[in-house]
Amino acid sequence: MSEPVVESMAEVRSHLADVIDRARRNATPTVITRRGKEEAVLIDIDEYRHLRRIAEANEDAWLNRLADEALAEGTAGSVSLEGMAALLRTQGS
Repeated sequence: MSEPVVESMAEVRSHLADVIDRARRNATPTVITRRGKEEAVLIDIDEYRHLRRIAEANEDAWLNRLADEALAEGTAGSVSLEGMAALLRTQGS
């Protein structure tokens, strides 16, 4: 992926087809600004799918790590959902 091109919303609007072609053919992302603030990035669909797969894999790995840590900690000191509901009912009375 090459360095991104930064363009305003108005600039992108005036030649959107070219911006899409640049993303697809040259793998050049376009950072779109509005009032000088970065708002969005236009990238090639294959790059988006690749990034999405990486994000999902990382999220799965993170969730698996959390589950492993929870299992390793065991249940000592934990309260069941029913037990928590009963505690809340007694405290609310």
